[in-house]
Order: sequence, then structure tokens, then C-alpha cells
Amino acid sequence: MMTKKTISASRASLILFLCQMITALEVPLDPILLKELSQPPTITQQSPKDYIVDPRENIVIQCEAKGKPPPSFSWTRNGTHFDIDKDARVTVKPNSGTLVINIMNGGKAEAYEGVYQCTARNERGAAISNNIVIRPSRSPLWTKEKVEPKHVREGDPLVLHCSPPVGLPPPIIFWMDNSFQRLPQNERVSQGLNGDLYFSNVKPEDTREDYICYARFNHTQTIQQKQPISVKVFSMDSLNETISANLSDTGFYGAKPLTERRPTLLTPVGSTSNKVELRGNVLLLECIAEGLPTPVIRWIKEGGELPINRTFFENFKKTLKIIEVSEADSGKYKCVARNPLGSTHHTITVTVKAAPYWITAPRNLVLSPGEDGTLICRANGNPKPNISWLTNGVPIAIAPEDPSRKVDGDTIIFSDVQERSSAVYQCNASNEYGYLLANAFVNVLAEPPRILTPANKLYQIIANNPALLDCAFFGSPVPEIEWFKGVKGSILHGDLYVFHDNGTLEIPVAQKDSTGTYTCVARNKLGKVQNEVHLEVKDPTMIIKQPEYKIIQKGGQVSFECTIKHDRTLMPTITWLKDNGELPVDERFIIHKDSLAIMNVTDKDDGTYTCVANTTLDSVSASAVLTVVDRPDPPFDLELTDQLERSIQLSWIPGYDNNSPITNFVIEYEDGMREPGVWHYQTEVHGTQTTVQLKLSPYVNYSFRVIAVNEIGRSQPSEASEQYLTKAAKPDENPSGVQGIGSEPDNLVIIWEPLKGFQSNGPGLQYKVSWRQKDVGDEWTSVIVANVSKYIVSGTPTFVPYEIKVQALNDLGYAPEPAEVIGHSGEDLPMVAPGNVQVHIVNSTLAKVHWDPVPLKTVRGHLQGYRIYYWKVQSLSKRRRRHVEKKILTFSGNKTHGMLPGLEPYSSYKLNVRVVNGKGEGPASPDKLFKTPEGVPSSPSFLKISNPTLDSLTLEWGPPTHPNGVLIAYTLKFQPINSTHELGPLIEIRIPANETSLILSNLNYSTRYKFYFYAQTSVGSGSQITEEAVTIMDEGKLAMASRQVDIATQGWFIGLMCAVALLILILLIVCFIRRNKGGKYPVKEKEDAHADPEIQPMKEDDGTFGEYSDAEDHKPLKKGSRTPSDRTVKKEDSDDSLVDYGEGVNGQFNEDGSFIGQYSGKKEKEPAEGNESSEAPSPVNAMNSFV
Repeated sequence: MMTKKTISASRASLILFLCQMITALEVPLDPILLKELSQPPTITQQSPKDYIVDPRENIVIQCEAKGKPPPSFSWTRNGTHFDIDKDARVTVKPNSGTLVINIMNGGKAEAYEGVYQCTARNERGAAISNNIVIRPSRSPLWTKEKVEPKHVREGDPLVLHCSPPVGLPPPIIFWMDNSFQRLPQNERVSQGLNGDLYFSNVKPEDTREDYICYARFNHTQTIQQKQPISVKVFSMDSLNETISANLSDTGFYGAKPLTERRPTLLTPVGSTSNKVELRGNVLLLECIAEGLPTPVIRWIKEGGELPINRTFFENFKKTLKIIEVSEADSGKYKCVARNPLGSTHHTITVTVKAAPYWITAPRNLVLSPGEDGTLICRANGNPKPNISWLTNGVPIAIAPEDPSRKVDGDTIIFSDVQERSSAVYQCNASNEYGYLLANAFVNVLAEPPRILTPANKLYQIIANNPALLDCAFFGSPVPEIEWFKGVKGSILHGDLYVFHDNGTLEIPVAQKDSTGTYTCVARNKLGKVQNEVHLEVKDPTMIIKQPEYKIIQKGGQVSFECTIKHDRTLMPTITWLKDNGELPVDERFIIHKDSLAIMNVTDKDDGTYTCVANTTLDSVSASAVLTVVDRPDPPFDLELTDQLERSIQLSWIPGYDNNSPITNFVIEYEDGMREPGVWHYQTEVHGTQTTVQLKLSPYVNYSFRVIAVNEIGRSQPSEASEQYLTKAAKPDENPSGVQGIGSEPDNLVIIWEPLKGFQSNGPGLQYKVSWRQKDVGDEWTSVIVANVSKYIVSGTPTFVPYEIKVQALNDLGYAPEPAEVIGHSGEDLPMVAPGNVQVHIVNSTLAKVHWDPVPLKTVRGHLQGYRIYYWKVQSLSKRRRRHVEKKILTFSGNKTHGMLPGLEPYSSYKLNVRVVNGKGEGPASPDKLFKTPEGVPSSPSFLKISNPTLDSLTLEWGPPTHPNGVLIAYTLKFQPINSTHELGPLIEIRIPANETSLILSNLNYSTRYKFYFYAQTSVGSGSQITEEAVTIMDEGKLAMASRQVDIATQGWFIGLMCAVALLILILLIVCFIRRNKGGKYPVKEKEDAHADPEIQPMKEDDGTFGEYSDAEDHKPLKKGSRTPSDRTVKKEDSDDSLVDYGEGVNGQFNEDGSFIGQYSGKKEKEPAEGNESSEAPSPVNAMNSFV
């Protein structure tokens, strides 16, 4: 036997039929098989048990069945045979058992009321339908009756009875007026389940003459109407008059006051009642109470809780509704009616009965000769149903006997069945509330195995998914199924496979190696058959580049990527969806092979975009959200409230934020009186606010608008609000910026900043200008002016103080008293010059000047400071005049000294001092002559080295451009540099100041030297200039070396030397490139360590060279750099610049007149061991140093 495993619920749909002895078996619906196999009848369609028909239409009673051979049909009516052929109005549909009764041509439906049953029969048995009760629907009219008007006192209860006619099915009741408008219902007035209209207490507004009850019969689509009922409610105020006029008719003999009362029940009556409901139906319990005030209804279940999710309250909690009731819902239900005066209650005992319902319905059996089987029919109900059996529609007790069957209550047991045992059995379960009828056939067949799955069927699945290979089979007895893989494969078994009872082979997780041919073999005692199917396992489709979440501004463009990987034998299709629907038909959506592009994005493009990759076998998808953002929509519905003289509240409704939260609102205003159409900023509030209290100014015709702002930008302005004109008032403020200054020595100009726009607070804006001379006791002089911001007072003394004030006024009065300011009349030029000017020399470039201040009265204006004019007369060293260039320094305030920086050493200067006010400069002090002392000279103007020989070099130089004193000598220092860039001993030579050249002898041949050269005055040494040069090679030694006949002439030695020279050349080139790129090499590191030959002298103990370095090597063509091609070094112009001092033309001073910065001349380093040219040595020079 093959291995069998339990089939999960998800695989149940794959089972074509079951092959167990006691399990119902359906013959497969294979066309060829159905043509060959016999099968008892089976009812497939029938009319409902209780069939209410429309008496105006033909009656159709359904009965459909299947079987092999096709069954024939017959009918019974009220338990006797119904001869269809004898009634011309009754026909049967072709190839069917359905009856059609034609009553539309004069027939009456009532004539065909009764109980009908259909029988379908063939040679294998007979199946019967349910008993179908046919009843025509009825919608009778209301009986004629006289409806008396209702007179009722205010506060009393009232019931309007409907009493509809009995119809089939029962009608739907509702109350309306003459205008076909439903009457309003509430806790006080409501309709009961029986259709009556209940008033817990009446009110005067309940008075009307058209309370009409309607009954709607849905089956016949008709509505019946009761006679209108008139209701008259008497109020307590008018009741006494009504009593006296209608005493004999009303029955009222006195008007009692309207009093409240505790609840009593209008329905149901009494304190208890009983209710029976059937299982599965809807339970409706009702309590309607009267009382004043109107009672409130509450429901409880004694000894339990109301069922959750199945309990509903209707009709203002007066009706309790429980759906799908079961036996557990039986019990006592209490309704409690309560108002402030008390309560009442009613208990309803509910009993849930049950019509029969299936526990196990009998199922068809397909057996082979000699097999055993069982039919089981189990049902339940309340009371418990009786079970009875029929065979082929005949009670089994009187049916022909069959030795293979045995009835045991709700079970029929079959043993050793034969083909004659085929029949249809009926099980009937019934109690007083209904019945159940089920047909189940026993079909005894002897059939060899058949495989119904097509041969060589191809299955294609995706890897790592279950593969289900069908082997639909049929046979009687039930065949055994075996599976094989490959042509000569062994039988499949084990945990890798699941074998289903319907023959299906399942591979739970199919892999690529599961691909192949599988053979299904079915065998029973009557034969054997086999079938091959083929399985192909494909690679899954994957999205390797998924679309990503995008935020895009409206009007932009966006692209979503979707790159897939798939099995090469499958042809995928990519579909794009928007919000799980098709993409809009719009040319802005452009679909490429691996992407979707959306041009000119709009608000409607916002949503979720899904890329779906489909093949014939699988489908994968990936989604991304597109959020379209934009500037907000403008706010709307602006409203002005809380309107006061100086404030108002503005509110608005924000527009849509277009997916970018509103951060703030900007409020702008327009002054329709002064600047119509011009909008000004008022204030702004946070984006969560929609109201703001605005401060207002008087006499402004305001309109407001609101602008919303988010991260994208500002919205369009809202529509303008309504206008609001504030009342005029006196000015709140005076002009600002009031000043008094004189434009001429004899006037005073008073100026101010005029009030702007709504600052006037009213019409007729003017200014009251007042002035008086300070500290002389004069009265105020005032003028009133308009439309100006300046007033000139003439005839004033020169530069005297005045008290000034400017006050605003308009037609409603003056602004508050203004503050006084101090101004001055016009200035004139100062009258005297500073005296006692003294100069103190600080150093060769800095001097300090002192002077006596002038009397303040002679300044005749605001003292701004003192101004020093100074200029160079001549240089004492050159004894020649030069163009005079005056320089100016200004010292603010009442200073009496100042510093003069940037002077040239050893020069003659002149200066004078002047006082300065707002009008200009006063007269100059007498010129003061002073001289600066000597300083250190600048570097020689050039150094040229020429005429190299074996042991000498010629040096030429030019004097310093700025000697800064009397030159007393030149100093020359030099030292050799060997082939490893090490420095030799430093030699110093002193040269007279009048010399301009020198021949340096006794040098080594073919040796590089570095020279340091500078000038001296009595003050000290100046900046140095550096240069390098090489003596020439000894030609005699070269000739001697060429005549030697030793290993140097051998080819191998020459090759070796060439290789060494080439290697050194390559290394030097690499170093040269690295140094040009700013890199370092070992020699450079040594240079950094030994920067100054004065600090690193020659070693005294052994006289060896110190390490050579070039501290200025990284400064090409600066001081001390290698000379240009003509071997001449020219120092850049280094005239000491005038460091700016003071406030005026050229610089600043501290409080004491000292210079803020530091003045110092730049000086080149002294020649020292380790100084080298600033450029890397060329490869040629380097080779020379190795000779």
C-alpha cells in the first residue's frame, strides 16, 4: 500500500473523490466516463418547502435531477398521483421535471393550492423531493369601520390601533399622514411590533386629523390604507372652557392639574409572559411603557448576560433583538421601565425550540461487488426528531427485501453488496416544528482502473513552491496508486513526497532537480493502467530594483524604477498600477522597460504605485508611495469678529496643505483710504492657529488677507476680508528723529521724521515746532506747519545750544507732550591753531607729536579732533630732494598728542597741526622740522657671480636701494657644499663700503659654494642676499684619467658605471618631481633639523662638514633665492610701508596716540650653515657635485 498523509484544508479543493469504504463517493464528471457508467438519480434543484406564489403570475414548481440513464419524473399532489396529462394548464419543461402551471389566461392560483412532491427515477433507483406546499399570496382590504376621533387630556397615554387585515405573508406596517410623510417617532411616540402607535404621554402638538396606518404587501406590491384617525389633545389652560362647552360629550367633570406619574406598561400586559422561538430565527421582545415624564427602558437577562455581537436594541430600546438564537438563549428576560417617580418591570420567559437540523446527513456510496458500506443519518432538534428510512421513495418497511442491508435506527449497514443492491435511500428526520429529507444512493459498480488525467500533461511551477501532479482515477474496487520518477525509477516514498487519496502526488518544496517525468500507476483486481506527466521547475521572478518612496513638488517629474530577474524560458510582462487600479490614460505617464516616468506631476498623481511582474507561473509586485507636495491652497472664509476701536479678531479656514504641513500664516492689511491696492505686513501666527487678535490704529479703512506658508512656499493670498473703518483719534505719538543743526553760521535747521500713513490717527495732520536758546531764560517760539519735515530758524548766533521739540496734532487734538532735544546753530571755521608743537623721536621709523589744545570758544563748532600734516623733506644719506608728498593723520576728540608711524630712517621731515570742527579745519601751526636717526640698510640691490675658474670666482654687487644711514662695510660669508649636500666650514670676509666687486681666490676646483652677502651701518646689519656658484673642473686630471689603462677601460666596468649613473639620474628626477609637488625627501628632513649655520657650526673636534640644509628652499625667487639666468639677484622693493594710523587718511591710534600695530622692517637671515638655494638642484649640477 502507498503511504497516505492527512490532507490540509487548503488542499481539500484538489480532491476529486475519496476512496474509503464509508465515505460518500461522487463519480467524476469526466464526459467519457459519464457516458459509460450507470448512476442512480440525484435531485439537483427543487422549490422551497413553503412556496408562496403571486396569484397574478404562472406557478413554476422546480424539480431537476441527474443520473445515468437520465431519470424520468412524476409528481404527487396531496399524497396522490398528479396526472399532468389530464390538466391542459400544467406542462413539464423538456428534459426536466419542473412543472409550469399557466394561470394567466383565466386560471386561478387557489385551485392549485396543495402539497406537491417530485420523484426522479431510472433503472438504478428513485429520488424524491421535499414536500412543497403551494400557497398564493393574499392582500385583503381593511374592513369597513367607523373610526371615532380621539379626545385626550395633555399628559395622558394613548394607543392608536392599526389592526391590519391578515395577509399571506403578513404585511409591513407604518404610519403616515395625508402627505405620505412618515410620522415622527421618538422615546415618547413609537410603533409596536403589532403595528399599533403608542404614546407614553400626549402633548398639544400631537393634535392632528390624519393619523393613517398603512399595510404594505410586498409579494403583490400593494399598499392598503386604514381610515384616518383624528386626535385632539386638550391643554390644561383651555380644558375648563372645553368642559363647560362640551360637558355632555367629553365625560370630563373637572380639570385636574397636570401631574407626573410613575411608569406602567402598555404592552405586554401583566408582570410575566412567555415566548417560544425556533433555533436560528430572530428573537424580538418588546416593552412599551406610559408615564410622565417619559419612561426609559432597560433590558437584562436573569442569571446571565445578553449575548455579545448578537444583541441589538431597536425602537428607542423598547425592542430587544437577538439574532441566530440557539438553545443557550432560553431563559428569563426582564424589561425595566423607569422615570424619576419610580419603575415597573415585566419578565418574559423565552423557550427556544428547534426544527430538525443535520448532524450527519447521508452521503452517496459507490461500492464494488462484495464490498461493505454504511449510510448514516443523524439529526437533532427540540424535541428530538424521529428518523425514518425510505428506499426509492417507498418506506423501507414495505420495500422489497435486500439481504445485503440491515437497518439499525439512524444507520443502514451494507455487507457483501451486489449490483442489484443499487438504490436511492431517503432519510426523513421530523418533529412538530418541521422535517428534513435527504437522498443518498448506493451504486454498486465493477470497473477496471481508469486514469482521467490527460497523458503527458506538462506541469510548470516556480522553485521552492509545492508541485501537485494529478492522477485523477476511477475504478471499482478503488484502485491503489503508485508513483515513479523516470523511465526506470523506483517507487516514490518518504518524507519528500505527500500522496493524496485522490491520487495527486505533492512535492512540498520543488527544486530544480525535481524536474523530470513522473509515472502514475493505478491497479485493482480488475486491471492496471499507467500515465506519464512531466514537471518543469523554473527560477522565480524577482524584483531586484524596487520603486522607492518619492516626494515631488507639483509640476515636477518623477521616475519609479522596477528591474526584474526571471527565468530565461519565461516571458514576463510588467504592469504598473496606481492605487491597485489601472494607470490613468494620460500621455504624461511614460512606461519604459524598467521604469515608470510621470511628467508634469499634478495633485491627482498622489498615491501608491505598484510594479507587477507577471509570468505564466508567478507574479511579484513592489509598491512605492508618491507624495505630491505644493504650496498650500489659499485660506478662505475670512471673518471679522469682536470689533473694537483698537482691535479686531480675524478668523479663517485653512486651504488644503497639499501634503506639506502649513508652518505659519501671514496676515496682511490694506488701507483703502490712503493706499488702496497696496498690502502691508501685519503679523504672522503658527500654522495651527486659525484666529488672531489684531491691533488697529485709528482712522484706517482696513481690509485683511491671509497667506499660508509651508516648506514649499507661500500660497496665493486669500480673498480680502470685509472692510473695517476705525474711528479717528488724536495722534498717539510725535515725530521721531528730531534734530537741530545749522547749515550756516547764522541759522538753526530743525528736522524730524514725519508720521507715516495711519500714524496720523485722523485728518488734518500738522506739526507744532518749538525752540528757545538754552540757559538764557527765553520763552518758547512756536510755529505750526504741515506737509514738511524741516523748519529753518534764521538770525541765530553762531554755534549756540537750543532746546527743540516737535509735537504732532490733527483735527481732534494734540499728541502727548513731546520730549525736548538739544540742537546747535550753525558752525564756523576754528579761529586759532594749536600751539607749542613738540616732536619726540621714538626710533628711526616712529615719532611722537605733542601740542597744546586750543580754547573751546575759538573752535566755533563741534570739536572733531586734531589733524597732523607731515611730509619728508629729504633723505640725509642721498642728499637730494624728492617730490613732496604730504600725509595726514586725524586724531578724534580733544587729544594733545599722537604717533607718526612709517617714517623713513635717516631722513628730514616737517609737520604742522590743525584743529577740526564740523565746518572744516582751522589755521595751521608753524611747520616743525625733525630728523629720524639711522637704521639698518636694505639688502644689496643685486649679487652677480661670474668668471669661474679652477680656484676663483668674481663677485659683483650693487649698494642697497635704501641704505637708511651711512654704510660702513659689507660682509660676505660662504661655505662649500659637497656631493651629499653636506655643508663645509663657513668663511667670513669684511669688505669696505666703497667696493662693488671682489675676486675670490684659493677655492677648490669643481666645487659648489653658497654665498651670503649683506651691508652694514652703524646701527647694524641689513637683510642678506644669497647665491650659489661652482668652480670649473681640472682638465689635466681628466686627461690623465683617460690615459689610464686599467679596469676603468673594461666593458663590464663601463656598463656597471652607466647603470649606476642611470639609476642615480632616475632617483634625482623622482626627487625633483616630488620637491616640485611639495613633498619631502631625506635631505629636506635634514634641512629642517639644521636651519641656521650660526646655530650648527662646523664640528670643532674633527673639522668635518655639518649637514647641509636649505631653510628657504620652499620660497622660490624670494630673498636669498637662486638667481635668474644672468646670475644677478635683485631684491624686491622693500620700502617700509606707512602703516595706517589714526582716523583720517592713513591709520588709527590708541587713546594715548600710540600705534595700534607693530612697525618692524623685514630682515633676511644671516648666512649660516645649512642655507641653500630655494630651488632643487638640477640633475646636471647634481652630477657635477659627484665628480
